[in-house]
Formats: sequence, structure tokens, C-alpha cells
Amino acid sequence: MIYEEREKEIQELVAGMLSSYDEFPEIIRIGKRNQIDTEVVISMIGRLRELIFPGFFDNGNMCEYTKEFYVRDTLSEVRHHLTIQIERAFALRQGDDDADENTHIKAAQVTDEFLGRLVAIRKLLAYDVEASFDGDPASTSMGEIVLSYPGIYAITIYRMAHELYLLNVPLIPRLMSEHAHSKTGIDIHPGAAIGKYFFLDHGTGIVVGETTCIGDNVKIYQGVTLGAHSTRGGRKLSGNKRHPDIEDNVTIYSGASILGGDTVIGEGSVIGSNAFITASVPKGSRITGEVTKGER
Repeated sequence: MIYEEREKEIQELVAGMLSSYDEFPEIIRIGKRNQIDTEVVISMIGRLRELIFPGFFDNGNMCEYTKEFYVRDTLSEVRHHLTIQIERAFALRQGDDDADENTHIKAAQVTDEFLGRLVAIRKLLAYDVEASFDGDPASTSMGEIVLSYPGIYAITIYRMAHELYLLNVPLIPRLMSEHAHSKTGIDIHPGAAIGKYFFLDHGTGIVVGETTCIGDNVKIYQGVTLGAHSTRGGRKLSGNKRHPDIEDNVTIYSGASILGGDTVIGEGSVIGSNAFITASVPKGSRITGEVTKGER
């Protein structure tokens, strides 16, 4: 009797789930072949980190005698797997079950363009590591920063994801940034534009929105939000400038919120902890408390 009752409950649950599939088909991918493999994307992030920071994450497999072969083999591996995932992303955006030859060619071209930017990405990351070392008196070496600082991990993923975003790759840049978010508590949208010598101190709880523009030599502490005034407009706001501009040499202390697409924090300003800002401030400002429309 107990068994029969349990079977009935299971059948009712199955029927309910199947009915739900019919009611909300937009979140179903049953039978679709162009599934992006998130684990492969994350694995390729790891392989690229090995190239960007050689000797730190490759388990001793790279040495002076083997580095040319190691770099060549790793790039070949990344190119193969990343092309497949980018091809699937393009096909998914187009609503195709099977990617055609043009999609494959486009994915290969985009992958090659992205890999061609790795040297420039590495240069920016070298500046970011330097900024962390110079800005944190608790740091003992740049190696410590590369190995252990969550800010550098998040920035590394952002720098790569941003280039894919600029190349119009769907979904994968966001998967990368959300992976970094889950690992570090730092949420940087891949669409944000961020200059060199970027330093996230501690990092946990930092949010950087999609249309944020950040200049050079900017230092941000934990819990800072660079966000929008409101997202109540939903999809109607897509493509609009919603997040602030932070000019060069700005420091933003913990818990500050700076909101709005027309908000500009002037060069050399210092924003105090827990400040709430929805209006622009001129260069060299020292802000505590609240700055809203009509205030300077």
C-alpha cells in the first residue's frame, strides 16, 4: 500500500514537471545539439592562465627548454576547444540546431583574433599585478598576488572575457565572468571598459556594471557598487549607458555606491566609505556621505 501511494506521488510529480515544460518552453534545450560546455570553457580559462602567468599554474611542466613547445601545444589545445564552444554560442544565438560552415569559419576567425590579443592582455595584467603590489602594504611579492589575490583572479578573467565581448561572442564572456564571480565574490561585467593599473583591494562584494568606464590607476575596495540608477525599465534599457564613468587616479573606499549612466567621478577624486553618489563630481573631489542630483 505504501509502495503504491509512493508510485502515485511520483507519477503526479512527473506529470506536473511535464506540464511545466509545456507551459514554459523558453527555458528548455531538450534535443538541441549546440550545448555550450561550461566545464570546457572553465578549463580553457585555466590553460590560458598558465600561459599568462607561466610557472605559477602549470605544475612545473614548463621550463626554459620546453617553454616554446609548451606555449605552442597549449595554444593549439585552447584554439581547438574554444573554437568549438564559440561556434556553439553563435549557433545558439542564431537558433540553429546545427552550425553551418559559415558559422564554423566565423568561430575559427574569432578564436584566432582573440588569441592574437593575448600578448596585449598579458601586458595589462602585468600592470594590474604591479598596481596591487604597489597599493597593498600587506603584499610581500608579486608572486603572492598572482597566486592568492582574488582581485587579480577576477581581473584576469575579466580581461579575457572583455576581449571576447568586444568580438561579439555570445554567452561565453558572461559564463566566464560569472565563474569568477562565484569564485571571488567580485562581479565584473565583461562589457565594462577598464584601463590599466586596476587594483581591487580585498574585492569581495564589488559590482561593476556593463556600461561602466574606468580609467587608469583606479583603486576600489570591497563592497563597492558601480551600478545603474534603476533597472525597472528592464529590456528597454538594454544598449543604453546605465553605469558611471570613473576617471583616472580615483580611489573608491568600501561600501560606496556610484550609480547612473551620466555620473562621472572626476580625475583624482577620493570617494569615502559608504558614500552614495548619483551625480557627477569634479576632479580632485573628496566625497563622504551622499551626492545626488543638483549637488556637487
